[in-house]
Amino acid sequence: MIFIKRLLVILILFISIVLIAAYFMPKEYSVEREITINKPADSIFKYVRSLKNQNEFSVWANMDPKMKVHYKGADGAVGSISSWESNVKEVGVGEEEITKITENRRLEFALRFKKPMEDNAVGFMSTEPISDNQTKVRWGISGVIPYPTNIMLPMLKMDQLIGNDLQKGLENLKDIME
Repeated sequence: MIFIKRLLVILILFISIVLIAAYFMPKEYSVEREITINKPADSIFKYVRSLKNQNEFSVWANMDPKMKVHYKGADGAVGSISSWESNVKEVGVGEEEITKITENRRLEFALRFKKPMEDNAVGFMSTEPISDNQTKVRWGISGVIPYPTNIMLPMLKMDQLIGNDLQKGLENLKDIME
């Protein structure tokens, strides 16, 4: 009986320490990558603003050739939505909606994931001319992991987890554009 009581006390202390630690840990993540492409900024921006074109260079869209994709609204305009359904766990079910466009400079979007877990994030793609025929392209995603699951944030290594896919997607974009 004493053993069970001690075990319960230890378990309660452990859970308390984890919950207290989670309270003080960061809840937000932000991942960004960039690449230089030898093409004018306006031609790159025109290409990346299309949700249909994004599926050509996105690592996630290419993980499942059987993925079902549906589009709503005028592609490349604020309010247009791309939704996807996949049985591949890394792709899952979700949608992307264009929320803001700064012409030839920045595209902002909302990401709503439904499966394998529900989550929301925001993202952007931006183009910055370096010269007449060279452009710096940035792609970023940020979000919030709610308490107490934010305790996992340091172990998830979001910068590496998402960042590697963003970088590969930008490399795919460079191959397509050049």
